[in-house]
Amino acid sequence: MASHAQVTLPLPILPEGWTGEKDFKAIGNLSAATQRSIEPVGPHFLAHARRARHKRTFSEDDRIQAQENAKKVEEDDSGEISEPEDPMMLSRDAKDWKSQDHYAVLGLSKYRYRATEDQIKRAHRKKVLRHHPDKKAAAGSTEDDSFFKCIQKATEVLLDPVKRRQFDSVDENADVEPPTKKQAKDGDFYKLWSRVFKAEGRFSKTQPVPKFGDKDSTQDVVDTFYNFFYNFDSWRSFEYQDEDVPDDNENRDQKRHMERKNNNARKKKKSEDTARLRKLVDDAMAGDERIKRFRQEANASKNKKRLDKEAAEKKAKEDAEAAKASAAKAAKEAEEKAKVDKEQGKKAKEAAKAAIKKNRRVMKGSVKDANYFVTGAPPASIIDSVLNDVELIQGKIDADETAALAAKLNGLKVADEIKGVWSGEVKRLVEAGKIKDGDAKGLA
Repeated sequence: MASHAQVTLPLPILPEGWTGEKDFKAIGNLSAATQRSIEPVGPHFLAHARRARHKRTFSEDDRIQAQENAKKVEEDDSGEISEPEDPMMLSRDAKDWKSQDHYAVLGLSKYRYRATEDQIKRAHRKKVLRHHPDKKAAAGSTEDDSFFKCIQKATEVLLDPVKRRQFDSVDENADVEPPTKKQAKDGDFYKLWSRVFKAEGRFSKTQPVPKFGDKDSTQDVVDTFYNFFYNFDSWRSFEYQDEDVPDDNENRDQKRHMERKNNNARKKKKSEDTARLRKLVDDAMAGDERIKRFRQEANASKNKKRLDKEAAEKKAKEDAEAAKASAAKAAKEAEEKAKVDKEQGKKAKEAAKAAIKKNRRVMKGSVKDANYFVTGAPPASIIDSVLNDVELIQGKIDADETAALAAKLNGLKVADEIKGVWSGEVKRLVEAGKIKDGDAKGLA
């Protein structure tokens, strides 16, 4: 209900000598009163109709509507976070809050560590509307507020990230029991174990956690999964189960003793939990048909490699012997061929030498037939000069060029024609840079 405060303010003082008779001036007249009918519309019409139907006063209708709205809020909050309340839980002692299931108290058993902050707040609001001491007192209930305190404590723990993580670490109701051999054999092995490791994965510092997979999973997927859980990095701690440390400054020794005891207990529980998880992984691997299949495939592959290796070694030996025999045969054939080639080469070489000698004789004979390019009997100096030029040209050309030149000269008897052939050859060699201009004057 809104409150108000009364403030007393003095009226302003009228000017001296002011009177209503002589100083008041009317600036208009009031109109006559008019009767008008006012009808409620929208939600106001519905409220008016409701009051008229049930013959309620405004205050009665407001009170009843408030009760119905509260009930509606409670029903709206039930939805996904609604679950039956255990009578034993309603009668529990609030002092024993450490042993209570906070999720069950708020009706979040099916969500547990997956419950969001919004779900926790809505569950708390729902429980408060139902179990608040004032509401029970108004309804005439004589029950104490013990369960209401349990609700408050559960909300306090679950809305505090540190306290909630500590409680989740020891929340056995969130664990999934591993299937027995019979259950795994009769049911879906991969589906049952997947639930187990999904629950265990909530403690992993590394997220997301690899999935268990199915019967068609590859070896890389399976190896990744088992390696992950064999080297599981867990954030799980056990502070929630610590014994209370006395808050007494006068008894420090006992306080230190309890702290050491709690630390040792945490380490022991941590080691036990690690061993428990390792056993879970071993049990899952022992019944995992994929592991057996991979081993069989590995053995088959190993045997195949061995057989392939033996076959390869045998083939390599046979190939080596064949290669050796082939090499010996080739060597013999090469030797015989080399012998034949040598003889043929020798003959060809001798023939080439003979051809060169013959061509050179033709070349020297051509200048002799041309009378050494002089008229009358040539003197010895002219003969020597022309023959020296011929030898010079012969020394600058190869066998093919010698044969070509000899072919051009062969059969020629006219001195000018012979001189023309020699002049052309001298010119070609000068242009090719094999001789200098003027080196073979007797033939140019």
